[in-house]
Amino acid sequence: MSSRKLELEIVALSHSVTQSHSYAVVLGEVNGVRKLPIVIGGFEAQAIAVALENMQPTRPLTHDLLKNMMQAFQIQLTEVLIHRIQEGIFYAKLICQSPLETIEIDSRTSDALALAVRFDAPIFTYESILDSAGMQMDETTGTKALEDEKKSKSKMTTPKSDLTTLSVAELQKMLEDVLDKEDYIRAAQIRDEINNRK
Repeated sequence: MSSRKLELEIVALSHSVTQSHSYAVVLGEVNGVRKLPIVIGGFEAQAIAVALENMQPTRPLTHDLLKNMMQAFQIQLTEVLIHRIQEGIFYAKLICQSPLETIEIDSRTSDALALAVRFDAPIFTYESILDSAGMQMDETTGTKALEDEKKSKSKMTTPKSDLTTLSVAELQKMLEDVLDKEDYIRAAQIRDEINNRK
């Protein structure tokens, strides 16, 4: 088993096909073809989507609050390390730097990813984890790798057929409503539909 560290990037965020009310964040091997899909909850998916899409919530989300607190105490997230998988559950660490020391903090992988996006911190895993849990996906299987947009952008892949029947004015109104409800994943879908009409 190799303990070589490999860098990953978030390439997709989608509804999980295996678990209802869950999402899957797909991490892609930088300069490689393997993907690592990780099932996460809706709250964490929303937290990741907000940061990936550069949305500004009306109030700080929990991960924004944590980032603000860390920065107030001069703690920087330098990397996220997905270091273990056991019975299908991924385990992660936050590697943080304070003015005096480097600190490793255990974290749920979904929370670690939400913070990595906010700090623009690299995400790593061991080659042995990619060997055991990674898979090769091409762009025709439903997971779309992103080519341009700063490597940290994400596409939301959820059913959108209901959006195509609405006018741009109706979409704009719906966008305002879902932003008021802080449903940022739905907001990203609506915004993408509006942009597709332009």
